[in-house]
Amino acid sequence: MAKAILTFRSRRTRRRSRRRIHRIPKGRIHVQAGFNNIIVTVTDLQGRVLSSSSAGNCRLRAKRKATAFAGEAVASHALSSVVMKRAEVMIKGPGLGRDTALRAIQRSRIRITFVKDVTPFPHNGCRPPNKRRV
Repeated sequence: MAKAILTFRSRRTRRRSRRRIHRIPKGRIHVQAGFNNIIVTVTDLQGRVLSSSSAGNCRLRAKRKATAFAGEAVASHALSSVVMKRAEVMIKGPGLGRDTALRAIQRSRIRITFVKDVTPFPHNGCRPPNKRRV
């Protein structure tokens, strides 16, 4: 009886991309820009997440995560696996990458229907602490 010859494949040939390309006509892009990080999330109109990315996800570390360059890199990375024609953009937070993320979205040939700033703003805020008695 002849022995079966085993064939070994390299690991690289077996790997497949986990990112699936989503095709939607219209969606929402949420940009969260803080002082420490930038997060871009792409959803459909019902709110289901199709793709998301952050500055740490784009291999940016420490101080580089909250820069304008990070905003551009994160937005292009999040939009790489989504194909859409029109989008509503919701921007939240005071970070530096807000404007560059918006420019990267415009550069990706997505037609922006409107841009809304949804940064939370306290109308009266919390009650301040009482004055200290010594």
